[in-house]
Amino acid sequence: MSTKLNDEEVLQRLRSLDDWLLKDEKLYREYIFPNFVEAIGFVTRAAIEAEKLNHHPEWCNVYNRVAVHLVTHSAHGITALDFELAQKLNQLAKNT
Repeated sequence: MSTKLNDEEVLQRLRSLDDWLLKDEKLYREYIFPNFVEAIGFVTRAAIEAEKLNHHPEWCNVYNRVAVHLVTHSAHGITALDFELAQKLNQLAKNT
């Protein structure tokens, strides 16, 4: 099980994570793509990476937008695993 990071650790790690912020005590980012097909393609590739980590995001897709919330429910907060998945999602989005 992952260990919940304290507020200072979260803020420190957040500084090095492009375009993510804290929202409702979770990591949050909205990705915007040129169209629906590219947004869904991102979601599909992201699902594969999330499954590899056994860590599943809360997300919502509306047309060309994908909103992602990351938190580790079993730890009752944000963990290193959330940051690892966020970095992977950023990399996937760059390659879209």
